[in-house]
Amino acid sequence: MDLRGASAESVAALTEELRSAVADAPDKAAPAADSLFAVADALRAEPGLRRFATDASVPDEAKKGLVADVFGKLDGTAVALVTSAVQRRWTHAGDLADAAQRLSEIATVLSAGKDGDRLSDELFAVLRTVQDNPALRDALAEPARSTADKGALVDSLLDGRALPATVTLVKRALEGTYGTVSAALGEYRRLAAEVHGEGVATVQVAKALTDAELERLTGALSRQYGRPVHVNVVVDAALIGGIRVAIGDDVIDGSIASRLDEARRRLAG
Repeated sequence: MDLRGASAESVAALTEELRSAVADAPDKAAPAADSLFAVADALRAEPGLRRFATDASVPDEAKKGLVADVFGKLDGTAVALVTSAVQRRWTHAGDLADAAQRLSEIATVLSAGKDGDRLSDELFAVLRTVQDNPALRDALAEPARSTADKGALVDSLLDGRALPATVTLVKRALEGTYGTVSAALGEYRRLAAEVHGEGVATVQVAKALTDAELERLTGALSRQYGRPVHVNVVVDAALIGGIRVAIGDDVIDGSIASRLDEARRRLAG
């Protein structure tokens, strides 16, 4: 979700308002998330509504009245955020809907409370499962299947096994906002870490790391990138040995397999 200029500034300010609103009561975050997602859907479905809500020439009182009339029955925290949002500046009218969705996603992450690390790990596990299971990936992407049907499939896979926040975000991934389910899950995983001030790294190794090795690696990456890094480990015997780290756009490939490939290329050249 690429919000720039005034829209990015507005989302940053609204995010702080959201954090403050649920700081002492994390249980308020989940209902706020559901309502904010409904707001995003309504704004996308009604061009006239979003144009009115983002028109700088419309008095703030009129915009606040609109929010009360259209969204007044939704969660109070969400309504307060939307009321604040329509009084802010937006680069494009469509950015308001994207902002409501991003705030919904952040609220869902905050609803996990102290289980933030578990949320990141569960999102990564679901992402890996989808990527490694073509039948599941196709079932979740099948245009002929309804979103409700796909949601029921998610429930059958995760109900009782994952945090409510994880289930919510996996279902949101079905909406297609980020193109594919895998792309959405990758974005949510990154966001889950970012909300807690962390970076996120995928580490591939030939054999499982010990707790001490994982702790040293996490510490080294955190020092290198200047902030805490949440690490997910994938064991891949094809690497033979060594390690491959992907964090953001950076890839650090020190695996034996990659060295052998490089040696073969040099010999072939």
